[in-house]
Amino acid sequence: MGLKASLSKPFAKMAVKKVKKWSENPFETQQKVFLSLIAAARNTAFGKDHGFENIHNYEDFKKAVAVSDYEGLIQYADRVKKGEADVLWPGKPIYLSKTSGTTSGAKYIPITKESIPYHIQAARDAILHYIDETGNADFVNDKMIFLQGSPELDTSGPIPIGRLSGIVAHHVPGYLQRNRLPSLATNTIDDWETKVDAVCEETLPEKMSLISGIPPWVQMYFEKLLEKSGKKSIQEIFPDFSLFIYGGVNYEPYRHTMENLIGKRIDSIELYPASEGFIAYQDSQIEEGMLLLLDSGIFYEFITTEEFGSENPTRVSLSGVKLDQNYVLILNTNAGLWGYNIGDTVRFVSLSPYRIVVTGRIKHFTSAFGEHVIAEEVENAIAFTSEKTGIEVVEFHLAPQIEALNGELPYHEWAIEFKEQGTDIKDFSTILNTKMAELNSYYKDLLEGKMLQALKIKPIAKDGFQNYMKSKGKLGGQNKLPRLANDRKIIEELV
Repeated sequence: MGLKASLSKPFAKMAVKKVKKWSENPFETQQKVFLSLIAAARNTAFGKDHGFENIHNYEDFKKAVAVSDYEGLIQYADRVKKGEADVLWPGKPIYLSKTSGTTSGAKYIPITKESIPYHIQAARDAILHYIDETGNADFVNDKMIFLQGSPELDTSGPIPIGRLSGIVAHHVPGYLQRNRLPSLATNTIDDWETKVDAVCEETLPEKMSLISGIPPWVQMYFEKLLEKSGKKSIQEIFPDFSLFIYGGVNYEPYRHTMENLIGKRIDSIELYPASEGFIAYQDSQIEEGMLLLLDSGIFYEFITTEEFGSENPTRVSLSGVKLDQNYVLILNTNAGLWGYNIGDTVRFVSLSPYRIVVTGRIKHFTSAFGEHVIAEEVENAIAFTSEKTGIEVVEFHLAPQIEALNGELPYHEWAIEFKEQGTDIKDFSTILNTKMAELNSYYKDLLEGKMLQALKIKPIAKDGFQNYMKSKGKLGGQNKLPRLANDRKIIEELV
């Protein structure tokens, strides 16, 4: 065992002990965060406009600050972007993280000197929890790769602008820099396909032990490696590769294909980073879900998906949540986001400590017939069917078909790119439909009530999803394709 691996074990034990201290006192921890946020922002423009000086508890806060999204905060966000100080948080942000927007176009999420350390600390602590639980630390001695967006920043305005993964790249601790790939020159390549080629050339001769990135883009990297090397598995290329770290999308629909590419099953750690804050990470290889980070400068609120969108939805803090209920996640942060709907839905799988799974996006669902199918259901159904049939799925997207031809009943249409083109999908389709009915009782009722017919699959040509993302300028990096929609815009372009 190398020196770094030896030193990492006592360091991991200390980090886990520190996390355990706040995770065992969740309400006290969140109350402390809440009061510190309100006190810090009292004299900001937002704080003055919303009477922060009169907020003494959570009930006061709910009366003063409404739930909103980026569009709801746009008047403040625009002032921040222009370089005005003390708008949402004291001073100016040190970065603006550029993300894809909706009606407002691009969003510019503030990252402050108070919030950036938590992005680094959380990723580090996730790895340290893994080391402490498993005793596996050998990977820290070898090379590690983080497939991410370009670290280049736009410095033409008063505040540097970049993508989250690129911004965080500037803050990677020195003790990791020597082991870290790709090089800065490769990392700044803008075109994703060119970048992946360059990453392959850099990593092929190296001793890789840890690989991190969003699953579909790591899959693309693996396929390129096999193509260039002529090897049959990633294990042959990187025999010491033992840990995969991912975030952004559910890994389960990719697991079967990824493990076939790797040549074995390896450990993985799920992260839940966002421009708005680092929200959770997988702290155990045994327990389900990710540990909600209660001591990271974020005060959390939750609204059930059933109530979200109603005139006066019930907002609860951590003490009001229940197991196995889907909630819309609302953030209040030390970057100056208040009552902020991040757009994600989560479900608690443990209340001691508080662990969550991400179940989807509040705007990404299929409910043309009242079935309200969510991402968690379609991802679990695909993963189950793929494993049951042995048929590998590259990517998929679900949309409703309301206007079926020839008097047929409407149905759910699944655009699926299979690993092997020309795959016989009859059994796959039947099993997938049965599993969806099992996971979603409303869908089952619609089938049994002859309101819907069984789902239909539209096979997509090889690289169809990659070509679609490329056509939208969203190939690689942090970009993700919505798993499902309530309209046919994406599926019509795919087919």
